[in-house]
Amino acid sequence: MSTPVHRTSPRQSSAVLTSAAQRREGDRTGRTGRAGSASSRPAEHALLAMQSRAGNRAATAAVQRARDTGGGQAAGSGAPAAGAKQKKNYRDRIAALLDRFKKNLEPIDTFIKGFQTPTNAAFTQQAAVAANEGLKHSAAASGTSAASGNLLTEAAGTVVSGMDAYKNMKSAQQNETGAKHHTAKKKAKTKGTDTVVGAISSGSYSAAIAKEATKIQKAADAAVASEASGIASASIGGIKGMRAALRVKGAASKYRQIKKLGDPHAVHAGSLAQLNDMREQANWAAAEAYVALDAYWSHDEPGRLELVSDAIDAAWDAMGEARDAAETLKRAEEDVEKLSTVQGYAKKKQLTKMGKETVGGAVGESTKAAAGVVTAVAAGTAGLASNPVGWGLAGAGAGLVLSVTLYKALRAATKRYEEVHHPERWAAKGETPEEAASRKESLQHALKFWKKVSKGERQAMAREIYALAAGPDIPGSGSTTAEMRESARALLRALKAGPDKHKLEPEAWAESLNDPSKKAGWIQEIAEQLASG
Repeated sequence: MSTPVHRTSPRQSSAVLTSAAQRREGDRTGRTGRAGSASSRPAEHALLAMQSRAGNRAATAAVQRARDTGGGQAAGSGAPAAGAKQKKNYRDRIAALLDRFKKNLEPIDTFIKGFQTPTNAAFTQQAAVAANEGLKHSAAASGTSAASGNLLTEAAGTVVSGMDAYKNMKSAQQNETGAKHHTAKKKAKTKGTDTVVGAISSGSYSAAIAKEATKIQKAADAAVASEASGIASASIGGIKGMRAALRVKGAASKYRQIKKLGDPHAVHAGSLAQLNDMREQANWAAAEAYVALDAYWSHDEPGRLELVSDAIDAAWDAMGEARDAAETLKRAEEDVEKLSTVQGYAKKKQLTKMGKETVGGAVGESTKAAAGVVTAVAAGTAGLASNPVGWGLAGAGAGLVLSVTLYKALRAATKRYEEVHHPERWAAKGETPEEAASRKESLQHALKFWKKVSKGERQAMAREIYALAAGPDIPGSGSTTAEMRESARALLRALKAGPDKHKLEPEAWAESLNDPSKKAGWIQEIAEQLASG
């Protein structure tokens, strides 16, 4: 029953449009009093009524069919698609639950890494020096619980990263080119690396648990377990430190590329001056047109009215050109300010990333790796890390990592607070912002550390960059000058979102920026590139 509806609905829609046009034409002919209109009106009304009823029935049937088949699927093909969708929903739900479970564990994990583990190392060293078996046993028990907590958090994060890597890998395969492809491919690579590092880190925490367990049991191979744990800790610390160094290098490269673009005010000074000259010339032309109009008004000669009429038209056109020139200059100046703002924000993001990765990653993790080396050496020579250098390095490394973690947590909480308390601050242009939440509700939302900020400054800057770089067919971007559009696209290339990254030719890449259906993917891509190195 559904197939005939699909065959006839285009014709019925066309008939409805035709009938509307005929009805408007009939109204016009009725007003002008053309002959024959009155006699044909009853037949036209009858035909229009029949077409309208037929079109309404077809539209109703199509809507009902879409509801019954769950979005317009053909009969017989709904079951497999529904099954695949259900399977995907289950996978996404499991990933979301695991991600929230991991993020709920992260505050505890941060406390363990920043306070409990360095403190345990200090008590272990003190117990070794004083030969205090009771203190050594208590420190070992605390160390076992700390390593277990770390292992639980790391294992959950490893599973979540693996699922995210698989999901983005499939998305990159489905979108072979374009912004969505690059975003998914980069996420798949990052999450895949997170999975490998997480698996190695989980092994390191397992070795730490074994080390502390041998201390509790006073096993003869405690020194061997301690040495193995120190080697594992040094290895994972070195891997994380190296990875952080690569991220710093990537952010520094992106910062240099953005800086090479130059100050937009200086780059576009010539084009702004040219637009200002055009505005002044248009104003002079308008003034001359009004002078000519006054001259025609003051003289009484044959044909004066025709001359005055022509002068009025000329003055009107000149004023329109002057107004257009002024608006063009104003928009260009506003675009220069926007480009300057987004370039400054992009450079700031890269500098911030370099600082965080340097302190918390390259230096912090490397310091923890050195602590692992000292622990391994001490276990093999002096016995169970009796050297205070080991726990001193461990404490210093943990302190650096903790400071960066706390900074990130505070920044994220502040952004979540602003997201709901001041929704108008970063709302999209032309979009009605949501109602602002109260201070209490905003504070409660800020404490939801498992939620990501979706309407913050980074997303707003991504929209601004896209609006400047988008093609003329995108609403709001048609008035952007060619020079300004090219500068914004140069910024996209500096952010590693150019044609080569999207596996597109420059022409196809430019066309994707002029495609309204790809706007959301582009904004997501730009936001990701602003945050990454």
